Amino acid sequence: MTTRLQSPRTFRMACKWLAGAGLTLGLLGTSQAQVAVFQENFASSLGQFTSTGSVTTGTYGARLRASLTGSDGSITSSPISTVGFTSLTLTFTRSTTSLDSGEAGIAAFSVDGTNYTTIESTQSASGATTLTLPSIAAGQSALRLRFRVAANSTTEYYTVDSIVLQGASGPTDPGGGGTLPPVSSVDADGPFTTTADTNTGPTRAAWVVRPTTLGANGLKHPIFIWGPGAGTGPSNYDFHLRRIASHGFAVYSITSTGDGTEMKAAIDWLIAENNRAASPYYQKLDTTKIALGGHSRGSVSTFAAGGDSRLTTTIHVAGGSFDGQGSANLKKPTAYICGEEDTTATPNCERDYSATRVPVFFTVMDGVTHTQAARSGLPAIISWLRWHLGGETSRRDSFLSTGGTFRTGTWDSQSKNW
Repeated sequence: MTTRLQSPRTFRMACKWLAGAGLTLGLLGTSQAQVAVFQENFASSLGQFTSTGSVTTGTYGARLRASLTGSDGSITSSPISTVGFTSLTLTFTRSTTSLDSGEAGIAAFSVDGTNYTTIESTQSASGATTLTLPSIAAGQSALRLRFRVAANSTTEYYTVDSIVLQGASGPTDPGGGGTLPPVSSVDADGPFTTTADTNTGPTRAAWVVRPTTLGANGLKHPIFIWGPGAGTGPSNYDFHLRRIASHGFAVYSITSTGDGTEMKAAIDWLIAENNRAASPYYQKLDTTKIALGGHSRGSVSTFAAGGDSRLTTTIHVAGGSFDGQGSANLKKPTAYICGEEDTTATPNCERDYSATRVPVFFTVMDGVTHTQAARSGLPAIISWLRWHLGGETSRRDSFLSTGGTFRTGTWDSQSKNW
């Protein structure tokens, strides 16, 4: 069974284990928890690795075979964020077959995707090993691991499996907002267990869905205010709110008015609660990192409140403004996330995009209806929040670069003003 963290099916299980482990360590008062940053085995596929040369996978792992043409087998991981982690160690199993003197199975890492530093080169090895990575590997937004064989016969090979990269997590900014724990997927639950505070807010009609343990490792949680679609309320978006909160955000939601007054009241209340000593949110929120977003009528509310100077960004899901003037209120970078099958809202989104003067990303998801847009758009919503509120600038390319995650496949996207 594969354990790769980027698989949505298995990542949820790993996240629950990590969240549980983090909670236990927090109760014990430990300031740094050793957690898995990245892991992979190769029982069914290469998973988060790509290959060159002759590479096969199976229950034995990934087998890298030498070549007579000079293109020996190698595998390279997708970029791994080690931001917020120190004391990195790499554990994996490996074996060599028929390698001669001067030949080797080589494990290496890169922080720039071009230059690789060897951490093990072995002619004869069998079993598991744990290697300590140099300090330069910590705190990187795009660390890559590479395993390759250097030999001269097709009967010579190097086999690796059960790869686990671990690091010590702890406060990186004791006096500030801390950093969000890195994740390997935005299409799965994040590392936090969540709690929903219902019947709350200034009118006792809102929900706040947030990490159960607030402020762990010095983290001050960025704020996301979500507006539901017309005829719905926070309970209709329970899955969405919990998924976003599991990535470390405090998510406030209340029935949308369309005029944005409820969103401005939410900002006022959250800031007051962050300053109120008896509040569960006291000094646990990052009130310098606030985003508004919503689905359908919630998007219209977001346009209406979008000029608030306290905002960092806005997100509009399947909800263009009716008069085409909504974007005139926006002062900060924004994202429009719409569905191809939504013949009502998407033309309004297109009109708003054309009129937008702030930095903007606009995507139309293939085969997605008005109702489906909020659920289908979750990976982009989370990635956008991790970029703009969480400071993960490496996610910029996913939205703005040719071939980026949210510019290919089902994501028909464009951007401007960056």
